[in-house]
Amino acid sequence: MANLDWSECLAVESIPGKVSGAWVFRDTRMPVSIVFENLESGATIEEIMDWFHLTREQIVAVLEFAARSLDPPPSAQYATTSTANARPV
Repeated sequence: MANLDWSECLAVESIPGKVSGAWVFRDTRMPVSIVFENLESGATIEEIMDWFHLTREQIVAVLEFAARSLDPPPSAQYATTSTANARPV
């Protein structure tokens, strides 16, 4: 998760001096990494919610943000290609 720009995720924050500046769920001291570590170990979202007192919305926001980061960036080639002079193949 180190390659993600978490500053773009509204569900999290990083404050120097709060949990050593780690990315945490907004208004908590719970590191975002706890979700991924527990899912990797086989925990369910419901278990994570119970164990760490997080809401489904918080967890889903982080998972959706991470999932969107896996989408390939739009290709500049397709954005600038014109079909004005295109010929059928």
